[in-house]
Amino acid sequence: MTANRISYTPIGVIRSPFKVAEGTPIQPAAGKGIRGTVEVFPAHARGLKDLVRFSHIILVYHFHLSTKSSLQVRPFMDDKLRGVFATRAPSRPNPIGMSVVRLIRRKRNILHIQDLDIIDGTPLLDIKPYVPEFDHRKKAMYRIGWLKKRAHHVTSTKADRRFAR
Repeated sequence: MTANRISYTPIGVIRSPFKVAEGTPIQPAAGKGIRGTVEVFPAHARGLKDLVRFSHIILVYHFHLSTKSSLQVRPFMDDKLRGVFATRAPSRPNPIGMSVVRLIRRKRNILHIQDLDIIDGTPLLDIKPYVPEFDHRKKAMYRIGWLKKRAHHVTSTKADRRFAR
């Protein structure tokens, strides 16, 4: 069986104050208040129509600084090897990331955003509106695996050299 080849073309670029992985928040919750912009390429700007009516958006992007793929990784918040699919680490077979950010305003093809955890220059693959009503699950229903005792620390945790993208 042969694998189908899939390719994506970026629709824009994400701009942030973070130039390297070290010091970059590891999740949007840790980037609370951090501002940046999303430059949507002019060819895709018409797709931004009506987006400003949403307070939050989902950015889907390519981990462009990720140079390796591994099926087991040592996550930033743990000392044990974990299956990559049980983590949000960038060292993935397909280095795709996503973040929910607050949309502040739009000026032509530039989106001003907040609560950012993304490195400057990251290629943007897609934007989707975040609609909490579409998620029918209640917080009490979630199981968060090995992160149960660590997830509450994310708001003060920044990436270090172990978390190379």
